Amino acid sequence: MPLDEYASKRDFDRTAEPPPSQGPGPGNTYVIQKHDASRLHYDLRLESDGVLLSWAVPKGPSLNPAHKRLAVRTEDHPLEYGDFEGTIPEDEYGGGTVMVWDSGTFESIKDLPLAEAVEQGRLEVRIRGRKLKGNWALIQMKGRGEKNWLLIKMDDEHADRETDITETAPDSVLTGRSIRQIAEQG
Repeated sequence: MPLDEYASKRDFDRTAEPPPSQGPGPGNTYVIQKHDASRLHYDLRLESDGVLLSWAVPKGPSLNPAHKRLAVRTEDHPLEYGDFEGTIPEDEYGGGTVMVWDSGTFESIKDLPLAEAVEQGRLEVRIRGRKLKGNWALIQMKGRGEKNWLLIKMDDEHADRETDITETAPDSVLTGRSIRQIAEQG
């Protein structure tokens, strides 16, 4: 089952994270969650075949095409996770605070199913988020293990070499709260 790894890492009696389910979604959900766990990072998620394919991006996305951000492939998540905002208990996998930093839709730029593009180690998507827009590439790093990828903003009208979007737009698109407010309020 596609969500077995996700389920095996969580105790759903202890965490507010959604339990695994796999069902049809719109097919083009995009979300980035800011996750203040052992280290602050951003989790990029793209819907494919009823799950959210996931990459942890330690430094967060950059609008500058010259910046190549490490993106580590993680386990698939259920579609419902895209709306999850709250605190995971410290002694649980991924313990810390999660916020919905950006959300929207995406489409593949190339005429290739997303799962096939992931298999080939290169996908290019057009994101229509509240914060991120335009064309992005995820490229698997050869010789660095199958989990290591690069997230790169493609040079288009939405590229910005000056603005650090993680600093200028730090709060949740779902609730408008900061990561600290979510941690304090639950």
